[in-house]
Amino acid sequence: MKKPASAPLDEPRGPYDREGAQEDLWFLPGPPEDEPDFLSPGPEHEPTEASVLDEWTRAEARHAARLARVAGRLGALDERLKRGASGWRQRLALLEAVELSWVNGNRVAPDRLALWVALRVSGVQDDTQVLSALGWAVRRLAGGPGPQAGLPEFLGRHDAGALDDASERFTERASAWQELMQAGAHLHPVTRACMGYHLWSLAGLVHQGGALEAAVTAARIAAGDGQGAVFAPLAMGGAAGLRAQGPPDARLKRWYDSMDSATLSAQRHLDQIDAWGARADAAMARLSGRTPPALRVALADWPLLSAPMAEALTGASRAAVQRNLAWMEDHGLIREMTGQGRFRMWRAAV
Repeated sequence: MKKPASAPLDEPRGPYDREGAQEDLWFLPGPPEDEPDFLSPGPEHEPTEASVLDEWTRAEARHAARLARVAGRLGALDERLKRGASGWRQRLALLEAVELSWVNGNRVAPDRLALWVALRVSGVQDDTQVLSALGWAVRRLAGGPGPQAGLPEFLGRHDAGALDDASERFTERASAWQELMQAGAHLHPVTRACMGYHLWSLAGLVHQGGALEAAVTAARIAAGDGQGAVFAPLAMGGAAGLRAQGPPDARLKRWYDSMDSATLSAQRHLDQIDAWGARADAAMARLSGRTPPALRVALADWPLLSAPMAEALTGASRAAVQRNLAWMEDHGLIREMTGQGRFRMWRAAV
């Protein structure tokens, strides 16, 4: 005999079982069309090349006045270097490399870098790898083919295969970065340099040189086709423009302002050296021999000079160099910077 089905038991009712309780389930996602705009977005597609260029193009248009001011200063610096002494470019390159040493967290003094560049001399506590990287920066900032001729050749990284992915070579990443830079040919060189600097790490180009390579490459790109100024100063007025923070609009604004300040600092420095050169030339006119004018040129070309450096640069004897340095110091043309009896360094008393 079949038992009659028992009546279903009433399940216990909770706080959300009353009529209309579904409207109180605020913690459950609603239909997509009802979702508010302030919620965190889901996975996004990787930005395309066109969208990246459009973002930088819009940022350049918003800061057109700043760009015009920077371009004007760079043009004036370029003309000044074309008419000035041949060693001014090297002097600015060394000063810029010293300021860029902060980028990799290594503060290198101008005298240490000058000794390394001129004589390949390093101290016991100096990191030769750091000095080598900064020496490369000085050479690239002072002249030679730019990154447009080929990024592997410019960086000297022909054998760098994989950085963090064994399936992708450095040359392929460099080629992709250069293609993006070429696609942005409609941008001003200063803007394109900023874009290239901030896309450097995204392209997987960071190496042992860290951000130094990116900064030097950007400095050469920003100078465009300059015949006098082959690089645009980035850090002489502070390194705020190299800070990777914010959207392209904010980064480009900092870049313009920082480059404007750095270029103005470079021009003022050249004004001081030019005035010092005229004063030293007039004061040393009564000295005979070839050592005094050669020594004056060396002091104008290098921010700091030691006796061995002066001997190598002028071709004069150690005795002649020391005698003329002492004369220039006595007449207020140069200052000794170390305060030591040995390993002394002098600079022009601008």
